[in-house]
Amino acid sequence: MANLHFHYGVMSSSKSAALIIAAHNFTKNGTRPEVIKPSFDTRFANSQIVSRIGLSCDAVAMPNLNGYLAKPETKIILVDEVQFFSPSDIDRLVHIADTENKIVMCYGLMVDSNQQIFPASRRLIEVGAKLHRMESPCQINGCTKLATHHLRFDTNGNVIHAGDQFALGDSNYKSVCRHHYNELYNSHGKQR
Repeated sequence: MANLHFHYGVMSSSKSAALIIAAHNFTKNGTRPEVIKPSFDTRFANSQIVSRIGLSCDAVAMPNLNGYLAKPETKIILVDEVQFFSPSDIDRLVHIADTENKIVMCYGLMVDSNQQIFPASRRLIEVGAKLHRMESPCQINGCTKLATHHLRFDTNGNVIHAGDQFALGDSNYKSVCRHHYNELYNSHGKQR
């Protein structure tokens, strides 16, 4: 089994829910994982990962992974919202996976709302993480295509074309297929 994994998908593709279920199943089988999230993510709770469908698990919030040391007995490390970490944090996870023989499973977004890959996500690809795409349907009414992109909207429903790549929350985002992304992003369209 590969020891470094990247489970990625659009918002609302159940990434955090999958992590929480994995944590539960590993714990139930006697292999208690270490669960990490970036301290930047304070949407629901500081020391928990909470999915939109109401599942939750305890987690350690960290600003970075520079000094992170896994416990000797730990076999599995689960990392939520990995896109908010830095490439050097990914290198730390690679070191742990390769030299300490631990399985590291990361969950997060691949690209931002301007089709730019997150630096940590890019680094996971560069170091050869096993990729697992998590699928979700387009959130435009009536569309049955696979969501592959995010659109970000201002309070008036207009598409935002610039801004901070590290923004929390999903109330001003919509996961859409490539067709609807291009249609709305390039036409400066309003949210449907």
